[in-house]
Amino acid sequence: MTAGASSSPDSVPASTGTITTSVPARLDRLPWSRWHWMIVIGLGTVWILDGLEVTIVGNVAGRLAEEGSGLDISAAQVTGIAAALYVAGACSGALFFGWLTDRYGRKKLFMVTLVVYLAATAMTALSFESWWFFLFRFLTGFGIGGEYAAINSAIDELIPSLYRGRVDLIINGSYWLGAIGGALLSIVMLDTAIFPKDLGWRLSFALGVVLGLVVLLVRRHVPESPRWQFIHGRGEKAEELVSSVEREIEQEKGEPLPPPAGEITIQERKSIGFGLIARTVFGRYPRRAVLGLSLFIGQAFLYNAITFGFGTILSTFFDVPTGSTGYYFAVIAAGNFLGPLLLGKLFDTVGRRVMISSTYILSGLLLFVTAWLFDRGSLTATTMTACWCVVLFFASAGASSAYLTVSEIFPMETRAMAIAFFYALGTAAGGISGPLIFADLTESGVVADTVLAFQIGAGLMCAAGLVAVFLAVRAERRSLEDIATPLSVTGSETSKATA
Repeated sequence: MTAGASSSPDSVPASTGTITTSVPARLDRLPWSRWHWMIVIGLGTVWILDGLEVTIVGNVAGRLAEEGSGLDISAAQVTGIAAALYVAGACSGALFFGWLTDRYGRKKLFMVTLVVYLAATAMTALSFESWWFFLFRFLTGFGIGGEYAAINSAIDELIPSLYRGRVDLIINGSYWLGAIGGALLSIVMLDTAIFPKDLGWRLSFALGVVLGLVVLLVRRHVPESPRWQFIHGRGEKAEELVSSVEREIEQEKGEPLPPPAGEITIQERKSIGFGLIARTVFGRYPRRAVLGLSLFIGQAFLYNAITFGFGTILSTFFDVPTGSTGYYFAVIAAGNFLGPLLLGKLFDTVGRRVMISSTYILSGLLLFVTAWLFDRGSLTATTMTACWCVVLFFASAGASSAYLTVSEIFPMETRAMAIAFFYALGTAAGGISGPLIFADLTESGVVADTVLAFQIGAGLMCAAGLVAVFLAVRAERRSLEDIATPLSVTGSETSKATA
């Protein structure tokens, strides 16, 4: 290792020296193993909690608005104001924790963000006034937003390139396993024959805390990203970690690993300035920036607008009792999870561009058909749920690919901040305005208003799909360093990366 010269924070921040390493190639050539399952379980399970959280709120909205719930709040406030505050918190948390994740490491932050989430969820269960409920919905979202940045960056840096697409999609899609649990849980918790009106919904949030504590225990064993370590002056630790994983996998498989494909020489740095991040994302990769924004805005409006209010739609237009909406939501949640599960492999084989564009466009077209049928009065609660199940089978795979896309098409040093930025901006555009608009449209009880909301979501999904047709990056089965050259690379002959 040789000494490096330091300069301004926005050009070459806090240089400590140069290092030549084969760590990325060694990670990418690993076969699937028990170690990778530990990563998936330790990091992916938090989406289950997020799905549980959001679904519970959507399904208990009607109960919270009833007299005797313990809160003076309306269903529209739960699905509108509280939902928007949750998303606003997620956007804020993504930006705040995203910056810390790139600076201080993936492991520290995915532990901190989970603790924030657990504490805020516990406080939500203790709500006694609407302002308390709103405050801790914001803080719960704050923790979840940080999870998106810290975890997606860690997943992509630890999973081999051959499996990265499907694993990322399935992990993000596991949100819907939590949604299924939340939907079914709400049926029990909202049954006044079992729990009083003012207790059942509180116990639902409390259960989320218990599950989160279990995840916290598992996550302690997930390591820091070796890619982050060797760029931030911890090359020896990166080498030790990868060597130990290689020995473990060789012992498990009973055969030696193939040699790595090559090395990369980088300038170590302790931090990176916002100026360099902005110039990199928008100056060096403007087409990729447009792609990221389009994908996030489309999926954010669709999901944050519709998912938060699905229970209200059933109750308002089909007279489904509030205690029974969970059955219907469990069905569409299953469709959401099956999408990434069954289509995920195709993102690694058929390719990113074809699969991203087709899932977005197809889900948008199917939603237009659903809106038309709903407008004609041709749907019942059952057939409406069936339509949504099909729409979201494709939409869920597309939405998950948005997180995959922004986490792999920008340089390593900006990864967590890139995820945070596009998540925050896209979600703010579609996720904050969506619930607020949609709550008013569904509360009106006018079919045409809800049809309009469906059409807006469908149009944005189709538009994002068309953007992907022209701008999606062919990232399948390629190393992260090949997709986007690390900013710390020194000497073009030492890296195969392309801009």
